[in-house]
Amino acid sequence: MQRTTHRRLLARPVVVSLAALVALTATSCAKSEDDGASDTTSSAAAGSEQKVAEPKPGSKTCTIDAFGGKKLDLENATVGFSQSEKEANPFRIAETQSIKDEAKKRGVKLLTANAQSQFSKQISDVQDLLAKGADLLVIAPLNSDGWEPVFKAAAAKKVPIVTIDRKINAAACKDYVSFIASDFVEQGKRAADQMIEATGGKGEVAILLGAAGNNVTTERTKGFKDQIAAKAPGLKVVFEQTGDFAREKGQQVTEQLIQSKPGIKGIYAENDEMGLGAVAALKGAGKKAGAVKIVTVDGTRNAVQGIADGWISGVVESNPRFGPLAFQTLDSFTKGDEVAQDIIIQDGAYTPDNAKSDIAKAY
Repeated sequence: MQRTTHRRLLARPVVVSLAALVALTATSCAKSEDDGASDTTSSAAAGSEQKVAEPKPGSKTCTIDAFGGKKLDLENATVGFSQSEKEANPFRIAETQSIKDEAKKRGVKLLTANAQSQFSKQISDVQDLLAKGADLLVIAPLNSDGWEPVFKAAAAKKVPIVTIDRKINAAACKDYVSFIASDFVEQGKRAADQMIEATGGKGEVAILLGAAGNNVTTERTKGFKDQIAAKAPGLKVVFEQTGDFAREKGQQVTEQLIQSKPGIKGIYAENDEMGLGAVAALKGAGKKAGAVKIVTVDGTRNAVQGIADGWISGVVESNPRFGPLAFQTLDSFTKGDEVAQDIIIQDGAYTPDNAKSDIAKAY
């Protein structure tokens, strides 16, 4: 998950359950207009579907009446999907495929656009989706700030927006309907627990930060640091540098790290791609598997295989299969039902104990 400008620490979102998710039904083939729709095997079928965490007391909801929209039949609507990043990253590939698969399953007309990791392009992409007649929008934001032009254009047409994976800094049930994602602070804490176990809770560790400008990076960092401070004061974070959620950059940063901090004991990579870049750097430096403990977040097959091969100590899952939950949220909302403003999914984990047996669940 991944890419650019201002940092802001956001409040940890609340959790809400959508029982209707289990009622998903198949329909005819989707009418698709996109930049290269694929008929590949369903991404959801290859792994585990997202599960929603139980609600917390006081969880806020949204209805179409409160939002100011109009009821409609999702099957007859046009849904626009804006992807933020180049689909060279397995997370983005699986995320987009899941959206396409669910649209096809439901017979919903889908328009798609890819911002290619350029925020100005994503803004114009969404405006173009609105101009092409999108009745509903699903957005995987590149940045958390700067969405005012989109909100203004969507509000003029009363088009509801569901955001996935990264949070937009705006008013829920006014600018957008729902935000669907993992609990990123919790992911950071769980990664810290894996690092503590792998290192014995002592030594110097480094963080390969994700990209600036979104809540994923700030929250995964906060969770990791808070948990280290609370549970393992003998572990010291002595190096932090962004790897932009990219494998090549993760490798470059790790090459610098092992030159400047040759005694480093562990590396927390805030996504798998950077973690795999770190593995490449360690191999290039002649290090043995496991000499430096690596913990990552995502759950790609390459990273899980890295656990089986001894190069990675643990992976906290971040499930990218948003299609069923995003469309169920839109379906419930457009029928007039209440939906949660913050929908938090439950994630699993991969360890040396389950990597080989559970690799088929990875993406």
